[in-house]
Amino acid sequence: MQGPIGVFDSGYGGLTILRELVKQLPQYDYLYLGDNARAPYGTRSFDTVYHYTLECVKHLFSKGCHLVILACNTASAKALRNIQQLDLPHIAPDRRVLGVIRPTTEVIGTFTDTQHIGIFATAGTVLSESYLVEIKKFFPDIHVVQEACPMWVPLIENGEFDSDGADYFVKKHVEHLLAQSPDIDAILLGCTHYPLLIKKIRQFLPASIRIINQAEIVAHSLTDYLQRHPELEAKCSKNGERTFYTTDSTEAFDRQSAVFFGQEVKSLHQDLGSPIK
Repeated sequence: MQGPIGVFDSGYGGLTILRELVKQLPQYDYLYLGDNARAPYGTRSFDTVYHYTLECVKHLFSKGCHLVILACNTASAKALRNIQQLDLPHIAPDRRVLGVIRPTTEVIGTFTDTQHIGIFATAGTVLSESYLVEIKKFFPDIHVVQEACPMWVPLIENGEFDSDGADYFVKKHVEHLLAQSPDIDAILLGCTHYPLLIKKIRQFLPASIRIINQAEIVAHSLTDYLQRHPELEAKCSKNGERTFYTTDSTEAFDRQSAVFFGQEVKSLHQDLGSPIK
């Protein structure tokens, strides 16, 4: 039986990925799950993120998804490998879970001439060193520096991403990143929330430095993946439908989601049952 493509995030940020998936692959059905009741994931331990992410993946499987995208850098960094290697072979060997880090690192070398790249990300993603490990596999000569930006997600989710109050925190982290490597000519926004800060980030960056759009990369990668796996593609339903679930308040989710997704959203509540830790 066919089912939608599942898209998971700890909250709202994954909607920037879903927005691009819908733009490039509008024919498919998508089911989005935001675990807003337990967000943010960026400051949580590896074990907690893994437990929460696996629970959400299982829920998406129960809703008929044969393919799930972890549209969250923290979940991709802290949970994806364990889910793929330890869990899927036992719970759903015919289903697949993909992340956002691998497709990005496979092509990131094409964005730099100086071979120096910077990454803005959550503390969890930075500490995992997932980007450093994966980039080294594909582009061993590239020098990568990272900067954790713990205040950026709260700023964005409180509607302050375009305010004067955001300037201090954006400028601070831009300066910290560039101080690590003055030869940086490309910067990856390694959190799906951060595209909402692009205008602010650009204000404090030299015009010559490129900002990498992760959502476009992920959408292109999914297109290629479905073409290479026709047996899985055939299990993805194609009615152009989008369904949204949140583990927290639907009213708050719908209000915030319009900023990330670019259009109005009408969500449903989903109680996963695990307590907030």
